[in-house]
Amino acid sequence: MCCFITALLLVGPRFATIVWWLIDSARFTAALDGFLIPCLGLIFLPWTLLAYLVAWQPEVGIQGFGWIVVILGFLVDLSAYSGGYGNRRRISGYTRH
Repeated sequence: MCCFITALLLVGPRFATIVWWLIDSARFTAALDGFLIPCLGLIFLPWTLLAYLVAWQPEVGIQGFGWIVVILGFLVDLSAYSGGYGNRRRISGYTRH
């Protein structure tokens, strides 16, 4: 079950971003310039990219509470990369392979 949740957290935001891009590619074009930054965001910081797209508003960009949403997305990305590795010692009976 733990592997399923980890896989869902790693694949979930990427899948959601790709589906959103297929449905509303004009928002992506307006919010993100070029190809490199969205591609890197999709690979390395998918929650941050998704939060940025949610918080971005046409003609305004990101203001106020939108930056808090982006920061929360970044913190979720950081926790996804560093969250579970150190907790393995707490599980009784866990052996390293």
